[in-house]
Amino acid sequence: MKRFHVEVRVKPRPGLLDPEGKAIHHALDSLGYEGLAGVRVGKVIDLELAAGNREEADARAREMCRKLLANPVTEDFELAVAEAPESDDEGGQAS
Repeated sequence: MKRFHVEVRVKPRPGLLDPEGKAIHHALDSLGYEGLAGVRVGKVIDLELAAGNREEADARAREMCRKLLANPVTEDFELAVAEAPESDDEGGQAS
C-alpha cells in the first residue's frame, strides 16, 4: 500500500451564519482594515493514510468527511490528495 497525504478544507456553506467569521470581520474593521467584503472561517485537517491508489485514498477521505469531519447540513468540504513522500522520519518535521 502507498501512503497518501490528504488535505481536507471544511467551510461553512454560503448563506449560513458564521459568527466566528463575523467577529473576525468586525475586529479587522475596528483595526482599520478597510475594504473587506466578508470573512468566512473554516478548518483544515491533514490526514496521512495508506491506500492502494489515489482514488481509494480520495474515497476513504470523502467517507470520513461525510461521517465525521464535516457537518453535511452546514458545511462543504474540498479534498487535495497527494502521494506522501517516502521518509525514514516517522511523523517528525524538519527543523
